[in-house]
Amino acid sequence: MDARRQQLAPEIRKAICSLPLNPAIQFAWSERVLMGKGIFSGLMLCAAFIALPPGASNQLSPAPSSASSIPSNDLIRATDLVGFLRSGKEQPLILQVGSRIFFAEAHIKGSQFAGPGSQPAGLKLLENTVASQPKDRFIVLYCGCCPWDRCPNVGPAFRRLRELGYSKVKVLYLPNNFGDDWVAKGYPADRNQ
Repeated sequence: MDARRQQLAPEIRKAICSLPLNPAIQFAWSERVLMGKGIFSGLMLCAAFIALPPGASNQLSPAPSSASSIPSNDLIRATDLVGFLRSGKEQPLILQVGSRIFFAEAHIKGSQFAGPGSQPAGLKLLENTVASQPKDRFIVLYCGCCPWDRCPNVGPAFRRLRELGYSKVKVLYLPNNFGDDWVAKGYPADRNQ
């Protein structure tokens, strides 16, 4: 990503996530724009979505696997995770299940990129990442691509780990996005890698 696009990435992400579109469409569009594929291709993606017959957009909605479908007792707040990381206890395996572009921009210190949870290839990468881990390993998933109720990634990733038998999986609750809810608060992060 060129320097100017990297500088504008947070504003681009906020603008795209504010549109009244299906979260999966928002994610795909933001990826294309941030990778330099152009706004035109993103507009074509939106035009295709808008041209769908009435009710078809509901069929595209990832409601059963949305972030909001994750039970509240399986969430961890940023302040609680920071406290845990500073406690000196055995550290959880922290996996970012959003965009590689956003991971390269900034991520939780010590976390690993595990693929976008909204895509089959991302779920396969997630499976490969945890394959050598015991089923009772403490794992924290996060994305932060956009507001919590619009995130297309954490729900499918959480569900997949549970299907694989991982019992100690928590999802980091980021109500707005990773930049606002983690980086801007000065929590431990690595940037621009």
